[in-house]
Amino acid sequence: MGRPKIARKSTNIDMTAMCDVAFLLLSFFILTTKFKPAEAITVVTPNSVSSKPAPEKDFVLVTIDKDGKVFFSMDDETKKAFIAESLNNTRNLGLNVNAFKKAGFIGAPFSQLSQFLAIPEDQRKGAALPGIPCKDSVNNEMVEWFRLVKTAYNGQKMNLLLKGDNSSKYPAFKNVVAALKKNDLLKFQMVTNPESAPAGTELYKKQMSGEKSK
Repeated sequence: MGRPKIARKSTNIDMTAMCDVAFLLLSFFILTTKFKPAEAITVVTPNSVSSKPAPEKDFVLVTIDKDGKVFFSMDDETKKAFIAESLNNTRNLGLNVNAFKKAGFIGAPFSQLSQFLAIPEDQRKGAALPGIPCKDSVNNEMVEWFRLVKTAYNGQKMNLLLKGDNSSKYPAFKNVVAALKKNDLLKFQMVTNPESAPAGTELYKKQMSGEKSK
């Protein structure tokens, strides 16, 4: 007896639901994507073969641009509020504490801090700002900034970072380091542009042996 033949039917897959999900995901990513804003302080850092990433928490960053202007920033808003209140108490600056907490960086002398904080965030551009006075040992305001930072952290862990432009002048860097020494802050990290170790060097061989052992 012959096997009965089963009628073949064409397969029909409804793609409507999948298309809906795809468009929902696409819409979500378009609406939530945030493009990186232009940097307020343009700095071209020197290259180095260090692979250690810069800390993203509990950092205190000093930036030196190509003109030798010095800028100061930190991430802990509680400690920034403490610093602002300390400046109001000791120097009677009348700073807006909340504006100081939200400021991405500081780039003006103590005498101009109130005016600096009144500038809208998107208009604070390093090229148009005076920076923190630090070009000579007589008027080095970074000494006071580091004293305030040290007091705010009060022995807690902090990561001191120094980011300088490849074309910046040596005196600015020298005076920032001098301000650190005056506050007994003797350990800091340089922020550089990482690159691969040159082939054949000891560091290159060490990195290659480490990769092979994984």
